[in-house]
Amino acid sequence: MRNFSILCLLCLLTACDWSAKREEKTQELVDQEIQAIDWEDVDQYPLFADCDELAGKPEQKKCFMETLLRHFSKTLQESDLVLEEAVKDTIFVNFRMEDTGAFTLINIKNDERISQQVPGFRNQIEKSLNSLPKIEPALKRGIPVSAKFRIPIVLSSQ
Repeated sequence: MRNFSILCLLCLLTACDWSAKREEKTQELVDQEIQAIDWEDVDQYPLFADCDELAGKPEQKKCFMETLLRHFSKTLQESDLVLEEAVKDTIFVNFRMEDTGAFTLINIKNDERISQQVPGFRNQIEKSLNSLPKIEPALKRGIPVSAKFRIPIVLSSQ
């Protein structure tokens, strides 16, 4: 009986060691998988209702950017912003699309002249972002994620 007890105790101790090794192996596999993920790119770009979710990534990106630029162009043309001098310049709007589908303006890269001529320009860009139609967020491995974007806007007073 004593030998049987010792044998059971040894089995119990080695069983704990087996589960620890299994956990270490699982953690090692998870770490390898995390390192293999390209965190700088999304698997699927954000999609507006008129974009095809079955299209490839280049087509999704093109549809997303074209829809955004059309929306910005339309809202800026309809706005009451007035340029005092002749301007032909490109500004860059940096924004984040949250995993909920909401937009957050990060900053606007433009020269000082645009800021002085059009003091309400930033407010107009924020208003334009907030009035975008419903959009599905970007996906990474099937999970909605936040993503940063930069779009160029060409200002021309003609």
